[in-house]
Amino acid sequence: MVFSSILFLFRFLPAAFVLYYLCPRRFRNGLLFVLSLIFYSWGEVRYFPIMIASTLVDYIAGQGIKHFGQKSLAARRGFLIMSVFFNLGMLFFFKYTNFFIENLNAIAGLSIPLQNITLPLGISFYTFQTMSYTIDVYRGDVEVEDNIINFGAYVVLFPQLIAGPIVRYSDVARELKERVITLPMVEEGVAIFIRGLGRKVLIANSCGALWTEVGALGYGAISSPLAWLGILAYSIQIYFDFSGYSLMAIGLGKMLGFQFPQNFNDPYVSKSATEFWRRWHMTLGSWFREYVYIPLGGNRCSPARNIFNIFVVWFLTGLWHGASWNFVLWGLTFFVLLVIEKQGFLQVLNRHPVLSRCYMIPVILLSWSLFAITDFSQLGTFLGRLFSFTGGIDWIYYLRNYAMVLLIGILFSTPLMKKAGDWIEQKTGSRIPRLAGLVLVLVLSVAYLVDATYNPFLYFRF
Repeated sequence: MVFSSILFLFRFLPAAFVLYYLCPRRFRNGLLFVLSLIFYSWGEVRYFPIMIASTLVDYIAGQGIKHFGQKSLAARRGFLIMSVFFNLGMLFFFKYTNFFIENLNAIAGLSIPLQNITLPLGISFYTFQTMSYTIDVYRGDVEVEDNIINFGAYVVLFPQLIAGPIVRYSDVARELKERVITLPMVEEGVAIFIRGLGRKVLIANSCGALWTEVGALGYGAISSPLAWLGILAYSIQIYFDFSGYSLMAIGLGKMLGFQFPQNFNDPYVSKSATEFWRRWHMTLGSWFREYVYIPLGGNRCSPARNIFNIFVVWFLTGLWHGASWNFVLWGLTFFVLLVIEKQGFLQVLNRHPVLSRCYMIPVILLSWSLFAITDFSQLGTFLGRLFSFTGGIDWIYYLRNYAMVLLIGILFSTPLMKKAGDWIEQKTGSRIPRLAGLVLVLVLSVAYLVDATYNPFLYFRF
């Protein structure tokens, strides 16, 4: 069962944090391990054994690599291969089995029946996390975690378990063993959580409703202005949906004493596709750079080999997002753009901000069209509508209904609102305006959650 609401968070968190803060420090990782398993099993109890297996396999792999040390390189590699094979094998089975069968049937003219497989929540995230631990241990980048409870707490750490950010073991290794929780940290964590909640509930959900209405009308029936309005709404939705959840996870982590890595840095102000991918889903980009791009040779190779390395990374990045060819096309689109920018276009964009905006805004919108619509026939119809330049009264109605939330989404996609908040706090010499804003966001978000039925999490399905 995919969570359609985050009301369960408000049922789960108060009791969880009370228990956590009252628990003696030496038992907190054990409590965190149990609470995280309860959190995950609440919506996916049948996949509880997968979490246990993932913990045990990678723990044993780390111990095996440590045990053999320099005594047997083959044995060390064997344990590494066991970890990678298990994690990628589990990911392939649950996420790509039917995709593989569909393509095999289409190519070979077979009729292999599809399997009744449900994608476990967050599998794309936690398999990458646990696999990075074993790779880092093998390379000597981190010390082996001997305490299985500490390691289990890392694997199933509930704030970011379902939809990131992707937290590598090296990010939290010290805090797993020794962390200090202060009142200012808790206050900051609460503020970050509320900001993320507001992004998800008040902006992403509202803009997502417009995109859903556009789809319900049928792509062949909408006008060009409404098509552009719809994909603008989806672009805002996916950013605030994912960055909102990431902020909630980072805030909860801080309240528990952990410093999770930043996952977004105002990506929509980017002047190039290269810059965009330094700002969007930063932990995924870092993972592919560290474990795929650099091992393949990175940019320390011939130009042709470097292009191949970029191709592999972006093919895998697209495929990571979903078992559908539209995601691969989306990834390869950025591969082409990045290669073009590497040939000198990037320097031109950096020197000419107006040109860069004229380039990046359509790129972002069109790229999300490829991402949002999995059916190629429907995608072709929608892209045709974008450029058919047909007008219609329908788009005025939707613009009137959604103009305010779209404007809010655009403003909060830039650093302007944060700078405005900092300016007000500096001028007034008081945090009261900022605190009042957070309270308002929290009240409005809770009211929306109680009343609304539309509350999808886009990245839960990845």
